Amino acid sequence: MHNLIKSLTKEFTSVLGLDAYADDFLPLDLSVHNEVLKASLHAYSTSQDWEEYIHHLFVKSGKKVAYGGYLEHRFLYERSAYFTKIEPTKVRNIHLGLDLWSPSHTPVIAPLDGIIHSFQNNLNYGDYGPTIILEHLVNERSFYTLYGHLTEDSIQNKCVGDKIQKGEVFAALGDASVNGDYAPHLHFQLICDIGDYKGDYPGVSSLIDITYFEQNCPDPNLLLKIY
Repeated sequence: MHNLIKSLTKEFTSVLGLDAYADDFLPLDLSVHNEVLKASLHAYSTSQDWEEYIHHLFVKSGKKVAYGGYLEHRFLYERSAYFTKIEPTKVRNIHLGLDLWSPSHTPVIAPLDGIIHSFQNNLNYGDYGPTIILEHLVNERSFYTLYGHLTEDSIQNKCVGDKIQKGEVFAALGDASVNGDYAPHLHFQLICDIGDYKGDYPGVSSLIDITYFEQNCPDPNLLLKIY
């Protein structure tokens, strides 16, 4: 399935409705290995702090979108019991999608033709908030794309089975009041086998489960080709 997904696009493919190309994207390292950020974490205690930090990066770099996070081991989830309330070996802190940081209300567009598989508002603190999952059928094989941290309007007037065309605007980025309390961004994730999940799928893994999730959730850049 990984090779099939990679073959579906030949060049940079956007999921944000912006006049932006691969050269307009800025890599953003939020991992535990970023020593500069680690030393300054106390200064970024709120979603507003993070939004200002990312805006500063845009101004400094001249870029339009910050990206990163696939299989990134992060500190960010320590603030929420949703990710840490289980035994230590099951603490979830390895990110399974690609984050695209852009202002709230940035349009979200489909990278491929698909249908709406499911949607819901995931309300745990630090969770996705409004979320849409699309199903894509290629050569009689299905895979899924997940879009998290949307506006509440994004999941209104939607129906399971609705057709979404490549390039169609079908959602927008939410702000911290609705998106799980994050600086505005899109969590974009590929899923090969979605099982019984509807409107939700793990976006963060524990170390003990990462081998499975790395196979079931391939690198989104296989499709988007940002880097």
